[in-house]
Amino acid sequence: GFGLATVVAVGKASNKRWARKPAEWFIFLFRGSPLFIQFFFGYFLFLSLKQVSPAFDAFASAWAGALVVLFLNTAAYTGEIFYGALQSVPKGDQEAAEAYGLTGWRKFRRITWPTMLRLAWPAYTNEAIFLFHATTLVFFTGFPAVQQKGDALYYASYFADKTFNPFVPYPILAGFFILLTLCIIAIMGAVNRRLNRHLPQAATRRPRLLPQIIR
Repeated sequence: GFGLATVVAVGKASNKRWARKPAEWFIFLFRGSPLFIQFFFGYFLFLSLKQVSPAFDAFASAWAGALVVLFLNTAAYTGEIFYGALQSVPKGDQEAAEAYGLTGWRKFRRITWPTMLRLAWPAYTNEAIFLFHATTLVFFTGFPAVQQKGDALYYASYFADKTFNPFVPYPILAGFFILLTLCIIAIMGAVNRRLNRHLPQAATRRPRLLPQIIR
């Protein structure tokens, strides 16, 4: 949804009504309704399309149908984040780019878009973590997984039912998500440092604890 979010943000920031209104309604629709309800609507929509054409058979399963819903949902949330970042791009940067002869697509690609990413990246990191955690909701929706393969929540629920002890499988599952979340944070942090590599970094100094203890 990263690419679609960029298009939606640019559309919402556009002065042209035909580009701005669809972007606004798209963001409003997917941000205004719960993700859990979107899964149900998506599932029944794909079931209806499946009866129309066999080409939609795959979308009635979790790996494709739920993926489309998550794709649209994160595009809406990220689009709003990028839109706010676009509004915060310093006017002086754009004026300087125009003074150097950069206009249109070149100015957006070289100046506006990189600055937007730098401003939006911390908030986008939170959205990426939320999207990862939101995949657990697929277990409770109508989207069937093929023999439940790869569904961690299914296995946790299975062992909890068999052992009558939910305090073992669910903490293990939580630890699994925490480890993967740390991986996401590390990757997004590396990208953030790459985006801001030209900015002066504050010198990290170790706290001098001994003088404080003596005082």
